[in-house]
Amino acid sequence: MENKLAHPKPNPQPLAPVRRWQRSQIGELWQLDASPHRWFADCQVLFPLLNMLDDCSRVFTGSKIYERETLLAYLDFLPDAFLEWGLPLEIYVDYHTLFFSNIPDALTQLGWALRFYGVSFRYAPTPRAKGKIERGHQFWQERLPAYFASEQVSEIDQANNHLLSLRQHRNEHEIHRELQMKPLQAWNLAQKEKRSALRPVPNCPWWHFVWSIRTTVKIGSDGRVPIGSQRLRVSAAPGSKVILCQHTTGHHSVLKEQPTHNAKPVILLTTLPKSILSPFEISKPKFVSF
Repeated sequence: MENKLAHPKPNPQPLAPVRRWQRSQIGELWQLDASPHRWFADCQVLFPLLNMLDDCSRVFTGSKIYERETLLAYLDFLPDAFLEWGLPLEIYVDYHTLFFSNIPDALTQLGWALRFYGVSFRYAPTPRAKGKIERGHQFWQERLPAYFASEQVSEIDQANNHLLSLRQHRNEHEIHRELQMKPLQAWNLAQKEKRSALRPVPNCPWWHFVWSIRTTVKIGSDGRVPIGSQRLRVSAAPGSKVILCQHTTGHHSVLKEQPTHNAKPVILLTTLPKSILSPFEISKPKFVSF
């Protein structure tokens, strides 16, 4: 407001005579959507902001800006939210090709990653059906461009550092119009009343690999696999098939087999620092040679 950048306040609206449907348990349903917008002053590019909230409490469980709405963006966004809040039962999305496959009973790679940890997609028939997250977009669109201009924020990484504290402030201090309480207050009340469907993130050695783009590749006659512009040697028989993982960090790993609950990962090659192979204090995946 001091910098003449604030949007005009909307006219006050009366509360709806009937409250919109909402889940009774936290973690029962999270609404997820992307909001392309011009977030930065003097920048015409529409960068997508991925936004996710808990349907019961209205807590924003994740808010982050990316250069593009890609599979890697969601593979980066979702596990961070799960590590912070826990695993929900369902995530409410639209029919984007990253979420929905036209092949009957088939899962997209993102849907498969969620299913690995017992989370499934629920599809909204129309944008209006996801009204809570759509209003969440309005919340950020009304505030962030002015805030970023005032604070001279013009880079995505810098903006996301601010978003962490802004999201926390919104969850902890701003009273939600429909709930008549702060979102985190509603979250804590649900926990106190044992209205929670959340599950803790398991200590899973596959975690870092499930949240990666996985493709099946064949080892060449020279015992190497193509990774980017390079061909790197792998300790496996020429002609055999292995799993190439592209991580959100920009690194790559080669696995002997696809993730499964019945075994631990066998890592044939990695360009990823060992210190961040897993976010858990568990036994490290096994490196083997043949």
